[in-house]
Amino acid sequence: MVILGPPGAGKGTQAARICERLGIPAISTGDIFRANVAGGTELGRQAKQYMDAGEYVPDSVTNAMVADRLSAADAADGFLLDGYPRTEAQVHELDSMLAAADLSLDVVLEITADAEVVVQRLLGRAAEQGRADDTEPVIRRRLEVYAEQTEPLATLYEQRGLLVRVDGVGALDEVTDRIMAALATRGVTA
Repeated sequence: MVILGPPGAGKGTQAARICERLGIPAISTGDIFRANVAGGTELGRQAKQYMDAGEYVPDSVTNAMVADRLSAADAADGFLLDGYPRTEAQVHELDSMLAAADLSLDVVLEITADAEVVVQRLLGRAAEQGRADDTEPVIRRRLEVYAEQTEPLATLYEQRGLLVRVDGVGALDEVTDRIMAALATRGVTA
């Protein structure tokens, strides 16, 4: 499963809830990047330059990281990718990774949210968590980058018959219930 949606739509929160219910790992490139930044690794230093500017980390770094993570034993029975793929090139790279492992996606979940709601959520999160990458100019740039590069993936996956859209605005439990009901229509159940 892949989860799509603009920054601040609730992907990380809902991914954790979905994965808990389905018993699969959430594979978040954002978490992997932040762990490397905090650990001061070479990958972290490279990723930080892009993240601080509100840009995406280059495909070469991201693809290698995802391929390595998908080969882990806990992903053998399913997984949820959060933050990958973000570009059409990454979609094709993921297709290749999955084909090499004789796997395919079951569903692509898109969580939708109004841009102004997202900006306010992320500014609130920045205040609560002290996240330096969540300033208003960076948030707005991340939304622009999402619209340019990632939003078109929803159309691509819709054409493949894999896309399910769910409104991400509302109480956490309400959104989770909407998601689980939408996934059940695609045969993805706990």
